[in-house]
Amino acid sequence: MKTAAKTAPKVIDWSKQTDGTALIAGDAWLEPYAEQLRKRFACYQKARKTFDPHGGLMGQISQGHHYFGFTRGELWNKPGVWYREWAPSAVQLRLIGDFNNWDRMATPMVRDTFGVWSIFLDDEKYKDKFTHGSKVKVHVVAESTQMDRIPAYIRRVEQQHGTNEFVGVYWNPDQPFAWKHSAPKLSRGLRIYESHVGMAVEQGRVGSYAEFTKDVLPRVKSLGYNAIQLMAVMEHPYYGSFGYHVSNFYAVSSRFGTPDELKQLIDAAHGLGLAVIMDIIHSHAVKNTHEGLNQFDGTDYQYFHAGPRGQHVAWDSLCFDYSKYEVQRFLLSNVRYWLEEYRFDGFRFDGVTSMIYRNHGLGTDFNGYDDYFSDNVDPDAVTYLMLANEVAHTVKSDAITISEDVSGMAGMARPVSEGGLGFDYRLAMGVPDYWIKTLKEKKDEDWDLSNIWHTLLNRRRGEKHVGYVESHDQSLVGDKSIAFWLMDKEMYTHMSADRPSVIIDRGVALHKIIRLLTFSLSGEGYLNFMGNEFGHPEWVDFPREGNNYSYHYARRQWSLADDNLLRYKGLNDFDRAMQTLDEQWNLLNDPLIEQLACHQDTKQLVYRRGPLVFAFNLHASESYTGLRIPVPDQSDYELVLDTDANSFGGQGRIDPATKYVWQKEPMYGRQQSVQIYLPARCAVVLVPASK
Repeated sequence: MKTAAKTAPKVIDWSKQTDGTALIAGDAWLEPYAEQLRKRFACYQKARKTFDPHGGLMGQISQGHHYFGFTRGELWNKPGVWYREWAPSAVQLRLIGDFNNWDRMATPMVRDTFGVWSIFLDDEKYKDKFTHGSKVKVHVVAESTQMDRIPAYIRRVEQQHGTNEFVGVYWNPDQPFAWKHSAPKLSRGLRIYESHVGMAVEQGRVGSYAEFTKDVLPRVKSLGYNAIQLMAVMEHPYYGSFGYHVSNFYAVSSRFGTPDELKQLIDAAHGLGLAVIMDIIHSHAVKNTHEGLNQFDGTDYQYFHAGPRGQHVAWDSLCFDYSKYEVQRFLLSNVRYWLEEYRFDGFRFDGVTSMIYRNHGLGTDFNGYDDYFSDNVDPDAVTYLMLANEVAHTVKSDAITISEDVSGMAGMARPVSEGGLGFDYRLAMGVPDYWIKTLKEKKDEDWDLSNIWHTLLNRRRGEKHVGYVESHDQSLVGDKSIAFWLMDKEMYTHMSADRPSVIIDRGVALHKIIRLLTFSLSGEGYLNFMGNEFGHPEWVDFPREGNNYSYHYARRQWSLADDNLLRYKGLNDFDRAMQTLDEQWNLLNDPLIEQLACHQDTKQLVYRRGPLVFAFNLHASESYTGLRIPVPDQSDYELVLDTDANSFGGQGRIDPATKYVWQKEPMYGRQQSVQIYLPARCAVVLVPASK
């Protein structure tokens, strides 16, 4: 009797798959989840296909801003202004404003079969009444309520002087903004200066786009960053929300100036070679009814999920229903609008973890791959993010998109074509949390160097990350900045260069070491929140009842960094020198990271990234003379950065002109080594000497 020959199992070339499983080629641990990846991709394809009859992704679905709200057009060959609003459950909509003396009965709108209300204001009748700057609202009559609302797609909202009332403004200047500069092409790693325009002045008040353009952009350029990230751009009624409780998604925050003044900021940044990234908030919306979208047509399910699912209990805000066509159009058009109208270079998507998990990630540890494919994942939110990234990169091929996700979702920063979510970068959110926890719980004498090394490199392979020591989150009231954790109240009395302090010496030294470790190890990009580069001495707190509505902590004390007599200047100058490591050696784009030596007992950590060798001595008191360290190349080495330099507020214990001659002395698998002097709480960066 013959037995059937066994056939070898079919070997799948995952890299060639087009069903969303190509991600497995870069991560074999995903193979057991191939079917879930297919379903994830199929959900995206299904949504994508629904757009085909109307021009695809670049058609109607991403051009809502050219149809809804106030747009110039014609009716029966007469020019004028169209106003359209989606409010399917409303009984009646009536346009009101100063053009009709706010008469709620004078200008009723007409509804179509899709729940879109419209009215046409022809120039012949309204040319002297409805003009650029006209104030408007829409009176919405629902089954049980009626209310004056701000149009959903409005492009300008202003707070009425001396009141808490906001009003829409028809924004259509006679002359379009005259752009002068093209967006820069970044050839090095992404180095982001995260900024809040309102708190970017030294005085206790709200700053402006114009002041930021004049005073802060040159500072950012001088420091060596190549991108700024602007917070709180979208209109928000409560200043203390840090810009995260958005009410009007197409309106520039009027607290800081006009739309043209924001365009001037972006244009000036481009002229300086700085890319401009916007904090975009599509994860939730403010609950306010008078200013926002909540119950716009009288229901709680127009833009948001109905009932408890639509309530974000931790943020006191509302959660979008990403499955709805008009919600997709509202948000996808918003992505396109900011790229085209304001020429932003990309987005940092806020609250991605909250979007993609039904429980918003609250109380979840995310211990394994099962968490990324469980019933807790919202496929509609995942699909929306894939679509949003595709829109961004189609409108602007080199757009930069960054995900704020703490869960480690597989494929977050991989192309949509592979089955990923399409982001270019993800924030390395575990890094700042690690530093804060370490500073809270351990003296630096007890820091575990192996643990530092592991934490700073613990990121998904094949996905680019933006590393950072602290963003605005770590500096908010209720916590303290890294500098304040290190030096606390001593910063108020002993930051003068002529006032010795052991606490300040330690804090200044470790502040530089922490930044250098993070910059060189934690990602392919780097982010710093404004002021943290010079160890801003105070936390961030916006005016609120709990602080008597004070602006004291909602500002930046730039003068501290500019004062030659204060040690803030040394920290600031060090940050500038650190950025140069990437500008000169393309450090952040270099994938070659290799540990050369790690000694927990003597607190030494040595590694390479690209051609550079980093040597750290975290010992509190021991300096090492003639310390032998392995080096990658048979070359003499020279010093390119020394955290202990006098110019950086250090003690100047290392001669910057020293050349480190290579010796054929094998060490830890290397056939060559050099000997260096490495003082306590100091780090040096070496490069092969030029021939």
